Amino acid sequence: MGMSAEVTVAWRVPLLVLAFVSLFLGMAAGLARLGWQFPPPVAELAVLHGPLMACGFFGTVISLERAVALSRRWGYLGPLLTGLGAAAGILGLPFAAAPILVAMGSAVLTAVSVAFFRRQRELFTLTLALGALCWLLGNLLWLAGRPIYVAVPFWIAFLVLTIAGERLELSRVLPPSAVARRVFIVSLLMLLGGIVISTFAWTAGTLLLGAGLLILSLWLMRQDVARRTVKGRGLPRFIAVCLLTGYVWLALSGLAILVSGGLDYGGASYDAALHAVLLGFVFSMVFGHAPIILPAVLRVAVPYTPYFYLPLALLHLSLLIRVSGDWMMLPQWRAWGGALNGIALLAFVLGTIAATLHGVAKKGRRLSS
Repeated sequence: MGMSAEVTVAWRVPLLVLAFVSLFLGMAAGLARLGWQFPPPVAELAVLHGPLMACGFFGTVISLERAVALSRRWGYLGPLLTGLGAAAGILGLPFAAAPILVAMGSAVLTAVSVAFFRRQRELFTLTLALGALCWLLGNLLWLAGRPIYVAVPFWIAFLVLTIAGERLELSRVLPPSAVARRVFIVSLLMLLGGIVISTFAWTAGTLLLGAGLLILSLWLMRQDVARRTVKGRGLPRFIAVCLLTGYVWLALSGLAILVSGGLDYGGASYDAALHAVLLGFVFSMVFGHAPIILPAVLRVAVPYTPYFYLPLALLHLSLLIRVSGDWMMLPQWRAWGGALNGIALLAFVLGTIAATLHGVAKKGRRLSS
């Protein structure tokens, strides 16, 4: 079997398991940071909250999705390395092990993204490749021993550009005008310029990043096909609601950074801006796209159920509580908002598993009858 042979579903499952271990331990680490009590092994992971979520979970899932799309065996090295990198951090291996593995995994995703761009030289494939490159650069900063917060703008750019690239690809149904394309490119350049500048001029760089996030959010609200599909029913409507509410959080994140005069590291406005984009925006996209991505990766259907709206509503409500706690300097609100964030994510994961199992059982009954 050559390097181009496809990897079976049985080999994809452990990669997804590594991603979800990162998600759950990353969530627990985040709650430990908010003051919730956990036993020592979890409490010690508090410093790895960001890497576990951005690299261990999102990075592994995105790399796996891309590897499936590329259908080249070497592409799977990406999610394998990032998953093992997260495991190295969780198991407390010497400091450099986690960032080395994660940086190598992100280099593979960058190579996969470049391969896609060479196949199809379009603005959306370029956006996806730039997103992967941002992730790689952020991981190299982490590996170089820079404080984790210095890598955070790069990780934000990775996730935001990945989502923007995918939405731009879908907008080919309703191609954006020449002016709209230029606005998209300007927002991209502001994001990229902002994160680069932030490495040596934090305030100026993060202000530019905030402006880029705000412009991009307005672009997505205006251009996304979700504005039409929200009038539909069932899954298309649910996806559209996830997208449109996510864009509101993206806009709020950009505004929070601008109003605070940049990302004020360690302060309440930092928590608000960061979680508006990473929880409000990115997880809204995860909720909306899970019923599409899981069938592609695991070859199982995720039948739509109205239950999906419950974790989505809880995600938004819990985030409102958390961000209000940040702005009003009420640590208890922030802590409870964080706990409810975790419950919303758990409720979504369990609901998705239940819907999938129900779909499998239903299919089995149909085949046997």
